[in-house]
Amino acid sequence: MKRIAALAVASLMATGAAAQTVKIGVVNTFTGPQAMFGDMTDRAFKLYQKLHDKELPSGVKLEFVTRDDGGPNPDKARQLAQELVVRDRVQILAGVAFTPNAMAMAPLATEAKIPLILTNAGTSVVTTRSPYIVRFSFTLWQSCVPLGEWAAKKFKRAYTLVADYAPGQDAEVAFAQGFKAGGGELVGSVRVPLQNPDFAPYMQRVKDAKPDALMVFVPAGKTSTSVMKTFADLGLAAAGIKLIGPGDITTDEELANMGDVALGVTTVFHYSAAAERPANRRFVEAWKKEYGANATPNFAAVAAWDAMAAIFHVVKEQNGKIDSERTMELLKGYRNADSPRGPIAIDPETRDIVQNEYLREVRRVNGQLANVELETVATAVKDPWKEMQKKK
Repeated sequence: MKRIAALAVASLMATGAAAQTVKIGVVNTFTGPQAMFGDMTDRAFKLYQKLHDKELPSGVKLEFVTRDDGGPNPDKARQLAQELVVRDRVQILAGVAFTPNAMAMAPLATEAKIPLILTNAGTSVVTTRSPYIVRFSFTLWQSCVPLGEWAAKKFKRAYTLVADYAPGQDAEVAFAQGFKAGGGELVGSVRVPLQNPDFAPYMQRVKDAKPDALMVFVPAGKTSTSVMKTFADLGLAAAGIKLIGPGDITTDEELANMGDVALGVTTVFHYSAAAERPANRRFVEAWKKEYGANATPNFAAVAAWDAMAAIFHVVKEQNGKIDSERTMELLKGYRNADSPRGPIAIDPETRDIVQNEYLREVRRVNGQLANVELETVATAVKDPWKEMQKKK
């Protein structure tokens, strides 16, 4: 690891002496069931760069070096990140869909002293693993505690079903905390395999328990569509069970594949492509102009969009001569009052995003399914898990 750090320093010195090309190494998921993460992130990076490239200082350009980790694969993610640092001499690392991959890359970021900008990876503990990690996405605690508090006002009994990995465990515990604090009763919980789960036996168990609501967290995309269809096929909605969750279960670009089974599903999340904020309307319009009228950005896209805005900020502030420590200071003080998702900031203590959380319901708008924002349930939310740790 010392060799990695030495090479990283040499890389920065060499880059500073040559033409001002800032190299950004992207590790993300471009193949497999969760390829959406890589696709959305890549599109957002390219679109932001295309629209804002002229804002960079004269003679400065960005170069992206992109690698595919194929999904939750920490060994591969670490290997790819190491190659980006040692061989490709990148100055910033970015992307990372899955928590295990981010955790594996964290020691490398520390040893090489290279900022790692996360555009997904939503487990609270991740940012504690390296002082060089900054998160522009979300934590599950941010959405699931307000979700539990809201649900307790509507339902007496709830059940949780989550994917069995760190983000799922965060979602389960955070929802339970909010729900129980509001007086709700948790009648059961189950964790399902992350890879290729068969939801039918788990859904039957939920149906037999007869809760008022089922809170689900699974990785966004095709997996969430499978949840929706199994929920409908086994008649849980007909049995009077309300499906709720964080926004991963009704991610914007996947709604068309879900069909009418998604109608009425209620979620709490920090972003919806259907939001009426002017900044979001401009973002979605630019996205559709670039990628087609049927293309829809989602939460991974907006995280990457905001991350690119921050990268442009640190590049401009340093005139293209990237210093890791200065970059981290700039990122820790970053604020954007006009993000498509509403006002955001980076908490300088935790290096986590601070953002609003919105209550959303899937409705049909102009013939298309959309996550309609009903109200802001929490404003300027810091990661509740880390806030709890401060009090211990």
